[in-house]
Amino acid sequence: MAGQHPLGTQEPADDVLAQAGRWLDEGRKVALATVVSTWGSSPRPVGSQLAVDEAGNMTGSVSGGCIEGSVVEESLRVMAGAPPKLLEYGVSDEDAWAVGLACGGRVEVYVETLT
Repeated sequence: MAGQHPLGTQEPADDVLAQAGRWLDEGRKVALATVVSTWGSSPRPVGSQLAVDEAGNMTGSVSGGCIEGSVVEESLRVMAGAPPKLLEYGVSDEDAWAVGLACGGRVEVYVETLT
């Protein structure tokens, strides 16, 4: 399906935003997750983006797969009416091992809906 990519793939930001725009044009709800801060070991640099539609389709990447499931869950909440959210993942977080950041490091991801 167009716009779906396996976890761990990285598309240029322009492609992520273009796909998000197509989803919006089709009448879908869309959330955008953006890496806004990193420290230590981080799979994706600041500015990396992941777009998610209301059905859970996604394009882009904010982590190479290790936190994407959690980010998609938060994206769905935001699309359902929750406020935009700054997500923090890191070695001091009790969920670090569960989401795959046990190698050390920290990443902050901002999730918002697109209109």
